[in-house]
Amino acid sequence: MLPPNPLALSPQKSVPQIAEPFVCGGTAAIMASCVIHPIDLAKVRMQIYGQLNPGKAVPAFPTIIGSMVKNDGVASIYKGLDAAIGRQMVYGTARIGLHRTLSDYLVKQNDGKPLNFGMKSISGMASGATAVCIGTPFDIALVRLQSDSMAEPELRRNYKNVFDALIRTAKEEGFGALYKGLAPNIFRGMSMNVGMLACYDQAKEFVGSINNDPTLTKKTTQMGASCIAGFTAALFSLPFDLIKSRLMSQQPLPCGNLPYSGIADCGLKILKSDGPIGLFAGFSAYYGRCAPHAMIILMSIESITQKYREFGGYA
Repeated sequence: MLPPNPLALSPQKSVPQIAEPFVCGGTAAIMASCVIHPIDLAKVRMQIYGQLNPGKAVPAFPTIIGSMVKNDGVASIYKGLDAAIGRQMVYGTARIGLHRTLSDYLVKQNDGKPLNFGMKSISGMASGATAVCIGTPFDIALVRLQSDSMAEPELRRNYKNVFDALIRTAKEEGFGALYKGLAPNIFRGMSMNVGMLACYDQAKEFVGSINNDPTLTKKTTQMGASCIAGFTAALFSLPFDLIKSRLMSQQPLPCGNLPYSGIADCGLKILKSDGPIGLFAGFSAYYGRCAPHAMIILMSIESITQKYREFGGYA
């Protein structure tokens, strides 16, 4: 993703150097989230639509956005932005920062030699899983804020903001409710990190080889690799993201039971009602989210890191 910290192999690192991948990664993730939030909102609504309307065709991405603007105004496409920013401050900072920190450690253990794809993937999966465990409560709040208006008026939770969502969820449903969908979210985080971060490194080497860019610094190389990484991230993680959204947004049925008892039950019910293609519901919106999100993060983080190092005096 980035060239290793110039002092990564040094036994002594200052606090700013240790914080570098977390600060720069989190900043880039927040920027990306602000830009693509309307797409992410449409993606969640496309995924939840199948739960609220079993067997019906999911509306196209433009239809979802158009309906939101028509019914609730332009501001509605930024519903839950505070939760999205909070999520990236925690989850985005952790997954990118931990991946870079672990990658630097593995490079050091490998005598400074570049990592193969398998090692990059291990780093991506470990950092992704850890970040999800930290950031899932904000993910819960984000999904609920984004999907609440789709429910019948009497079933809406009407959260005021991200903090109201977090506090009320814990108070009304128990602290454990903040970790609903944790298992599929972990799988999603692992697959997302492999698809986005590990594949980006590999894709950049591939694009650089055909782009006559041995230093891998051309913007065209970075952009091409980012597009590939966005596609692989979407392809690998969408089924888990769909299941995660369904589990996080579900409400008790009239009989008192929840619609889904877990990952397997949710996945099987989706397959039964919508077929295999149902696991990829909203792929257009999801890829439309992943590609620009990956491009913004992966391209901006290099510039942000360079400025951070210059400011810290160790560029």
